[in-house]
Amino acid sequence: MLVLFCLPPLLAGWGLAGLFAGGDGEVATPAEGVFFGSLSSSSVSGVTLFDPLAALEVLAASRSLLVASALAGALLVAVVYGLVRARAFCSWVCPVNLIGEGVDAARRRLGIAVPESTVPRRAKIGVAVAVVALSALVGFPVFELVSPIGAVNKGLVFGGFAGLGTLVAIVIAELLVSRRVWCRSLCPLGGTFQVLGRAGQVNVAIDHGACIHCDKCREACLADPAILDAPLAGADVIVRAGDCMACGACVDACPTDALRFRLGRPRKPAAAPADEALTAL
Repeated sequence: MLVLFCLPPLLAGWGLAGLFAGGDGEVATPAEGVFFGSLSSSSVSGVTLFDPLAALEVLAASRSLLVASALAGALLVAVVYGLVRARAFCSWVCPVNLIGEGVDAARRRLGIAVPESTVPRRAKIGVAVAVVALSALVGFPVFELVSPIGAVNKGLVFGGFAGLGTLVAIVIAELLVSRRVWCRSLCPLGGTFQVLGRAGQVNVAIDHGACIHCDKCREACLADPAILDAPLAGADVIVRAGDCMACGACVDACPTDALRFRLGRPRKPAAAPADEALTAL
């Protein structure tokens, strides 16, 4: 995904990080191509796409309806990710997750032990609500100023490194404080996609007969091992929580192939405990 966003300026004869690499002759601007933009706003064959959280921030900050194209672009992104598995953005697209995987590898190599979880995973939904409310209060989209996603994505493409301090803080926290504390518990965009994730049609399914309860899937889970509790306990046949990132780490880690991806959201088994509803988000 990083390469995809870097290609338009390179193919147009420009450089990365907002630098111009061409000569004195006339060259096309990257925006004239089929695809150009960032994870906040992009244009694909003339269709404008917007980050749903950023759109909500702008909507709240401006205290007026977005233009139809902006609203449609945000809704299109929300619908597509929502139908697939909303937090697939977090595992397959977001550059902060890529850096998080590097932090995990560094921590293992350095022998640093940190808690698996220190902040409730649903906290990021509250953070998302607070970001939108604060944007309305101060009159500008506050998260876009400190977004670590933008520090990597926009930094590589445009040279705008706002949010770099946030990214450094995240790396330090995930190296020394708690595993994936930002992605699991604090990222407001992750909180937005967590809510949308309840409608996802790409789900991890479990074959209870093949499961040997070795917990290797829990050890591999990048989202939060707690989302595997219900299927591992036999209370469900899929990982239903909106937190699931569809990263496939648990599928790869399972030694008996008890986990696999499947389409659709079958009903919960009739014997599922009533309190399982608490894992809805």
